[in-house]
Amino acid sequence: MTPLSWLATAFILAGLFFFVAGTVGLMRLPDRLSRLHALTKADNVGLGLLVLGLLLEGPGLLSGIKLVLIWLFVLVASATGAHLIAKRALRGDGEDAR
Repeated sequence: MTPLSWLATAFILAGLFFFVAGTVGLMRLPDRLSRLHALTKADNVGLGLLVLGLLLEGPGLLSGIKLVLIWLFVLVASATGAHLIAKRALRGDGEDAR
């Protein structure tokens, strides 16, 4: 294995760690907004590290551009979804609001 492959593996493992941490936060944190925060932050960092690791191992520029675009689209979708969930939770008019 080359040093670049070791670095890519380290980034991918760090990304997986953040995904697991986000999932644990989703399961363990007490309220809806805390769970939302843990999930979105950890998943965005985890996905970024995964993409960085895959960029180092990728076959070419085109696959790298695709990976970065996927990451950007997921960032936009995650931020939009988290904003909508938090807005509805703060408004308190959802069917599960107490």
